[in-house]
Order: sequence, then C-alpha cells, then structure tokens
Amino acid sequence: MTGEEPRARHFAPVADARTRVLILGSLPGVASLAAGQYYAHPRNGFWRLVGGVIGADLAALPYPARLDALRAAGIGLWDVVGSATRRGSLDQAIRDPEFADLAGLVATLPDLRAIAFNGATAARHGRARLADLWPGERAPDLLALPSSSPAHTLPLAEKARRWDALREYLG
Repeated sequence: MTGEEPRARHFAPVADARTRVLILGSLPGVASLAAGQYYAHPRNGFWRLVGGVIGADLAALPYPARLDALRAAGIGLWDVVGSATRRGSLDQAIRDPEFADLAGLVATLPDLRAIAFNGATAARHGRARLADLWPGERAPDLLALPSSSPAHTLPLAEKARRWDALREYLG
C-alpha cells in the first residue's frame, strides 16, 4: 500500500421501516464503486442469490427496480466498513477501515428480525460492532452467509442453499 490509495466509501443504506432482514457486505468493490451500485460486478452472485430467496429474477431488472423489489420484500442492504483504503476489490486488501454506524441504522428498523453478513469479513467486523446492542432484549438473529463474490469459490448452488435461510425471516 502506497499510502496514496484513495479511500473507498460505502453507499447509503437501502432500508426502511419495512426491513426485516438487513444484509451487510464489507465494502463495495471496484466495479460497484465505478457503477455507483451495490454488487455491480457481473460475476458477483448477489442478485441471483437474493432473487432466489424472494422468488424474483432481480438480475434481469434495472438497478432501481432491484432496490425497490428488495425493499418491498423486507430486505435492506448496507456495508460494515464505511470507508477504507484498498487496492482492488478483495476484502483482504482493506486497510485503515472506518466502520459504518450500524447501531444508528438498526435503531431505525423496528421490524428487524435478522442481520445477515455477506461473507466472513462482514461477519467478523459486523458481529464485533453489533454484539452488545441488545442487552436484555430480544436481538435479531445474526447470520453468516457465504460470500456472493466470485472470489469465494463455493459453488453458487451451495451458496443459494445457505442463503435460503433468509426466507424464514421475511414471512
């Protein structure tokens, strides 16, 4: 790392009072940042995986319609890392992270039932920031999902089987 890498910044959260499942990634990759869209890399399986959960071909929709479909299904999106330096898109390359205000966001989600982490990095950092938010209260379930990234080489069908666990929180 040269120290001259620009800071990558997360996008605004996609969530509202209907959100029952909040999916947290780590930090948008290069293709997503360039497009200004969550999960924009064509090989990332996110839109196919979450589309399978809600029974919609999200990948075929224009981006704004994808977000509308997620909101209507009770799914929100955001990232654990608010900004960081990173060369490339791999989570292992994240340096000097500043974390997102997860506590502030979840406080605005009255029907939140589960927080799902898209990959190990999001789970590790997200759990650390959310662990103590619900003392004495019923906390939403925290679910670690296999990453939708093509760098995570688990077959898409196996990822889909594990992502299907989100269905029980949406009904």
